[in-house]
Amino acid sequence: MDIRHTHSGRRRAATVLQLVLTVALTVPAAASAERIKDIASVAGVRSNPLIGYGLVVGLDGSGDQTSQAPFTVQTLRNMLQQLGVTIPPDVNPQLKNVAAVSVQAELPPFAKPGQAIDVTVSSIGNSTSLRGGALLMTPLRGADGEVYAIAQGNLVVSGLGASGRDGSRIVVNVPSTGRIPSGALVERLVVNAFAQRPTLTLNLNAPDFTSASRVTARINESFGAQLASTVDAVAVTHGSMVVTISEELLVSQPPPFADGPGAQTVVVPDSSITVEQPEGRMFLLGRGVTLHDIVQAVNAVGAAPADLVAILEALKQAGALQAELIVI
Repeated sequence: MDIRHTHSGRRRAATVLQLVLTVALTVPAAASAERIKDIASVAGVRSNPLIGYGLVVGLDGSGDQTSQAPFTVQTLRNMLQQLGVTIPPDVNPQLKNVAAVSVQAELPPFAKPGQAIDVTVSSIGNSTSLRGGALLMTPLRGADGEVYAIAQGNLVVSGLGASGRDGSRIVVNVPSTGRIPSGALVERLVVNAFAQRPTLTLNLNAPDFTSASRVTARINESFGAQLASTVDAVAVTHGSMVVTISEELLVSQPPPFADGPGAQTVVVPDSSITVEQPEGRMFLLGRGVTLHDIVQAVNAVGAAPADLVAILEALKQAGALQAELIVI
C-alpha cells in the first residue's frame, strides 16, 4: 500500500506519517476500531539486532571454572594488557568471580547517538549465576561488523540458585541471564533514506485484501484526497513435469564355446528415463477478481485439477484470496 505526498519537506512527511499511523480503521459491521499502527508496519522502519562479547565481574563465587572455560582467562588477559597490566605467562588465574557473556540488544529505528537502550546479558561459559555481577565495557556490533553501541552496567537478575554440599540444588527462573535497563549508549547513526522517499508503504501484519481496502478508504477519507492506494495485483505461474520410465528385459547370452562361471544366459533389465517439462505460463490477476475469474484464468492455461488446488493454496497463503479451501 503506497501513500503519496508532495515534496514540501521532511516536516510534512513526518506529519503525514504521524497522522496516517493514528487513523482509526472502522469496521462497518461493529462499533470497534483498530489503529493502523496495530495492524500494519511502515516499510523501511525496523530495528536492528546488535551483539557483543564481554566479561561480567564481581560474582560471588559463581563465575566460570577456568579449567573448562579457558577463553574467560584469555579475555581477561587481553583486557588487562590493554589497560597496561601484564600477567606473567606462567601464572594461570583461577577465577571464581568472572564470567564470559554474550550481550544482545535491539537498535530501534531512527536511534540517535547518545540515546540509551536496554541490553540482555547471558552466560556462555559454565557460570551458575550472574546475580550481583557488573558488565564491563562491551562494544555491540551489527550484522555489518560495525560498532553501534557500547554496553556497561550492573545486571538485574531475576533468577536464583542455591546448592548444598550433598549435591542438592534448587533453581528459580534462570540465574545465568540478566538485563541492564538503559545499559547501552548508541554510538552510531544507522543511515536510512526513509525521509527522502516520495511514498510511504504500509505492510499489513496479516495480508488481507479487505483490510487493505478499508485502510485505503479510511486514509483517503481522513485526508480528503486520493493519497492512498492498494497494491493488490497478483502474478501466478505454475509448471508441471512429466517423468516417463520405460523398462525392457534383454537376454544376454555368452559367446560360443564359453566356459566358466560367467558362461550363462541371463536376463538384463534395460531402463530408459525421459523428463518432459512443458513451457510454463504466467497470468496476471488484477484487483477485485473473484474466485470464478481465478479458476477461469487457470483453466485457460490447461492446468490440471491438482495444479488448480496448488495455485489456490498459494494465493490464499499470500493473502490474495479470501476463501475457505476444503480439499477432499
